[in-house]
Amino acid sequence: MELNGIYYESRGSGPLLLFIAGGNGDAGPFAPTAQLLADRFTTVAYDRRGFSRSAPGSGSGDRLAQDSADAAMLIEQLGDGPAYVFGSSSGAIVGLDLATRRPDLVRAFVCHEPPLLHLLPDGDEWLAFLDEVHAEYQANGAIAAMAKFNARIGAPPPMRPAAGELPPHVVELIERMNRNLDLFLETELRQYTRYAPDFDALGRISDRILLVGGAAGREFVPYRPNLVIADWLGSRVTDLPGDHIGYATSPAEFAPALAALLSAH
Repeated sequence: MELNGIYYESRGSGPLLLFIAGGNGDAGPFAPTAQLLADRFTTVAYDRRGFSRSAPGSGSGDRLAQDSADAAMLIEQLGDGPAYVFGSSSGAIVGLDLATRRPDLVRAFVCHEPPLLHLLPDGDEWLAFLDEVHAEYQANGAIAAMAKFNARIGAPPPMRPAAGELPPHVVELIERMNRNLDLFLETELRQYTRYAPDFDALGRISDRILLVGGAAGREFVPYRPNLVIADWLGSRVTDLPGDHIGYATSPAEFAPALAALLSAH
């Protein structure tokens, strides 16, 4: 389905639960978890503007503000009031911006491993590394840059499946996400990681900010910024099954854990 140039997938009924993808991802990796939660929520996952099947942006202005506005538009058009929001990786950064700009639209925000690396004590080193990754991208292309990036953060290298190696729908997903790498590397890798949350605004809605991380990824850098945010807000980080993409790799465990977290809220 499509709304104002944004491709989205909707399942189930009940209160709206909006999934915001991060990095070069799109709606596809959320499908298993979204389907498992469709008996209690109207789950909506979408391709952020310019990625996969959604229309490109204008190419000018604040891309993060546009991402935030698109999420707000989907909640207003597809829901009947404030929504539950789940954002992962740079999608979590979009969710933080949405929650501070439009708190009236957010019933609860599950903030899953936002890579706000500048918040870390060694943040300058990480930001310098991201500059190196971008230089690698300019010199040798997206796959080489992501291999360098993933090796440092503990993620597997980008997949390039051979014919017949995986089911066709998985191959299509990987190809879509690989095509998204150029936009991610040029407009998000260095920019979103430097986003400065409005902590005063977050403090006013701290009871609606649920900080979560992957239980299998505690030793990796994407887990760490939430610890800083938790300290500032006086809250804690709750572990969910899996790693940085547990919603895609461990949906049978991830979906009920997420449902329980939202129910407890």
